[in-house]
Amino acid sequence: MAALTHGDAQDLVERIKRAWEQRDVDALLDCFADDAELRPDPFLPSMVGETDIRAWCNAVAASTIHTEADAERIWLAGDTVLVAFHGAWTVRASADRTRIRGMLALELDDDRRVRRARAWAPSRVVGTDSTLHPTGDGAVSNP
Repeated sequence: MAALTHGDAQDLVERIKRAWEQRDVDALLDCFADDAELRPDPFLPSMVGETDIRAWCNAVAASTIHTEADAERIWLAGDTVLVAFHGAWTVRASADRTRIRGMLALELDDDRRVRRARAWAPSRVVGTDSTLHPTGDGAVSNP
């Protein structure tokens, strides 16, 4: 197999970004190996395998709206892609707007799918999304 190029890494990161922003769980899981490990919080246990990762992704997709993400810089180290990124989302139930900034390490398998992903990324509520109105029962309505 040819060495991983910066263009290959950019393509993978773009696929992950697009799937995350569209909250497309199937497209996101296509980027991961079947037995992948995902650790979005360094202080919590990893999720291992498609079932665990899908459950987490489904929960995130169902609870957020107006999701965005951008890679600021991408580095390669062998079969590992390092990404400095930032993003934001709105929590559906509260209309809280949350921002995130951090690092993502993506270790790839021979098929260039993520076999291990780890994030170090603090997030913070920065305000309320004025396009949503919480209804008090966990739902939101658009004005």
